[in-house]
Amino acid sequence: MAYPYASARQVPTDCVAVRHHAGGMPRRPRLQLPGVPLHVTQRGVNRGAIFIDHLDRLHYHELLCEAAQEHAIAVHAYVFMSNHTHLLLTSTQPDGLARAMRNSGQRYVQAFNRRHGRTGTLWQGRFKSCLVNSDRHLLQVYRYIELNPVRAGMCARADDYRWSSVHANLERRSDKLVTPHPSFLSLHHEAALRAERYRAWLNESVSSDDLQRIRAHLNQERALGDPTFQAMVEKMLGKPASLRPRGRPKKGDGGN
Repeated sequence: MAYPYASARQVPTDCVAVRHHAGGMPRRPRLQLPGVPLHVTQRGVNRGAIFIDHLDRLHYHELLCEAAQEHAIAVHAYVFMSNHTHLLLTSTQPDGLARAMRNSGQRYVQAFNRRHGRTGTLWQGRFKSCLVNSDRHLLQVYRYIELNPVRAGMCARADDYRWSSVHANLERRSDKLVTPHPSFLSLHHEAALRAERYRAWLNESVSSDDLQRIRAHLNQERALGDPTFQAMVEKMLGKPASLRPRGRPKKGDGGN
């Protein structure tokens, strides 16, 4: 059966945020380092649906596969929820992620609008990204992403949800979008035992502290890791990598 998006090739101009806000103020630069994993999320505008049915998700999956291959990106984990997506990936090119997300996102919006009879933007601004320390925090983000449907009450177990990398990471089915990270492969050199260990890791769930930490670093687009990792990122990029305190800074006596 012909896929309904097969002819979607033209790129629209109104579905991905540009580098500057409407008022002309530049956006805060992303923290990105080639070879360092990134946790990426993108939401629908006004938290609206970005997928209506399995054909939408299938098409988005195909577009991500093409973009990952074209821009030398390895996707380690993903989940497609109804109104947002999560990806854990590694890019070897400084601007590879931005180009991949722009190209796949634009093509998807055009096809989605045509198929569902709508117009206008679909994404809630630009995607958010967060560097992840592969030594300790990477597997936490794997688990955070693949347990998203469980936390949302959509299923009892991660592998009950179809549109996730969990099936590839548990060796239940192949997925051309998924490339295991070396830290994941280090769980065990044998695939079956690695899947068994990863299932046990998933079953431990995500602690409330880990949930808060992962979400905070992603929302602020900072570097998720220990102070040594954050200091390395700040030195290499010349930008803050640790979390900012909540709320507005307090003014000192006569200071500003």
